[in-house]
Amino acid sequence: MKTYPQLPSQPIGKLLLIGAGLIGGSLTLALKKAKVVQHVTGVGRRESVMREALQLGLIDDFVAPNTPEYAQAVANADIIVLAMPVGQTKSVLRDLLPHLAPHTIITDAGSTKQSVYNDALAVLNEKINQFVLAHPIAGREVNGPSAALADLYVGKKIMVCPTEHNSTEQIHTVVGMWQATGGQVYELDLNAHDAIFAAVSHVPHVLAYALMNHVANDALCDDKFAMAGAGFRDFTRIAAASPEMWRDVCLNNREAIVADLDAYLAHAQALRDKIVASDSDALLNEFTRASEKRLGWGYKSK
Repeated sequence: MKTYPQLPSQPIGKLLLIGAGLIGGSLTLALKKAKVVQHVTGVGRRESVMREALQLGLIDDFVAPNTPEYAQAVANADIIVLAMPVGQTKSVLRDLLPHLAPHTIITDAGSTKQSVYNDALAVLNEKINQFVLAHPIAGREVNGPSAALADLYVGKKIMVCPTEHNSTEQIHTVVGMWQATGGQVYELDLNAHDAIFAAVSHVPHVLAYALMNHVANDALCDDKFAMAGAGFRDFTRIAAASPEMWRDVCLNNREAIVADLDAYLAHAQALRDKIVASDSDALLNEFTRASEKRLGWGYKSK
């Protein structure tokens, strides 16, 4: 994994934002704060969400999809940012394609990369060079325009996953955009990205959803939730994240998630067997190793 040096910020004239929620809205707020973008046009499925984004200053105006105004906004855009759930990538790109100008760079903020690349290649064909894949490693357990924060990406890791189709100039434009938010930008291979984030992001979200539903389905759920402390709250915090987004992540990184989930379940079964056997030494060894790893990683990550 390569770290990009700080690049000179390149002014963005017109940015088209598709999906003005937490991730996309935080990006445009940060770019506005850094004064590197002149005008942001939003595109979204619901007018009420777009109006909220406009009132909050995430965007400067908005257009409805597949209208003459939309076609003009696409044609005039310098950068188009896809910040909607990854399952919509193919349909969104199909709408963009007829109006896409040669100078425009498309980038995304999706949590999976191989599936997004496959969808982009299938739709864009010879224009695939205009798509530079990216993924900001930041978020909150709330979503929508009101969740957006101008400092969400400050000090956070941003993954850029270039392909052989992208030029250095295109890559550096996207890198510079994310650096303007205060993020630390890294380069990562597509396949490595999906395997890594299956383990440290996607499976943890699956487990948080599973634990929350496990307790919610219990006859004593009200008492359990009333008694739950910080440990349960910390573990399940991410279960409040966007269900649509995480459904799409699971479906679009299915193989890597299932492989990692199977390995996790095998480890959990082994721990269960040690508990059943009252194997005190084995449990202490497992917990000590995990505790030491967590403490060491926690200090390094600060």
